[in-house]
Amino acid sequence: MFAYTLLIAAVAVERLAELVVSQRNLKWSKARGGVEFGAGHYPVMVVLHTALLVGCLVEASHREFIPALGWTMFAVAIAAQALRWWCITTLGPQWNTRVVVVPNAGRVTGGPYRFMSHPNYVAVVVEGIALPLVHTAWITALVFTVLNAALLWTRISVENKALRTLTAAR
Repeated sequence: MFAYTLLIAAVAVERLAELVVSQRNLKWSKARGGVEFGAGHYPVMVVLHTALLVGCLVEASHREFIPALGWTMFAVAIAAQALRWWCITTLGPQWNTRVVVVPNAGRVTGGPYRFMSHPNYVAVVVEGIALPLVHTAWITALVFTVLNAALLWTRISVENKALRTLTAAR
């Protein structure tokens, strides 16, 4: 359980790093006339993602570590993190935890975006399943996945509306 707690702590630190990058990028976007879309669902997203980490720790304290499942899900969770940071670096200053569009900015079509419209959400879905299952927290994985699906329905709708305001690909 100690190693799993360290993993969850590392993910929490990674999330804080994302927020630092996001705040920097938000300032960049606002300085260029950036417009935020769908701000109302953002607090729900923060609570849900925080609850994922807490739920992992609470439930895992009552579960046995199953090596075949745990190590496989650990590798999957690491792959999800790699995809997330590929998205972040590909979008550069246009990446944000909020949905912010800079007027006249081009839609990014490189990196993982050349394969799909919302690769970061693939990373979120995969991580939401894999991270809890590293230590057999299947209830957390299930509850997060269901609630996250509802949130992503809203989030992707908002983001697609925002992306339609972009003009050219880059």
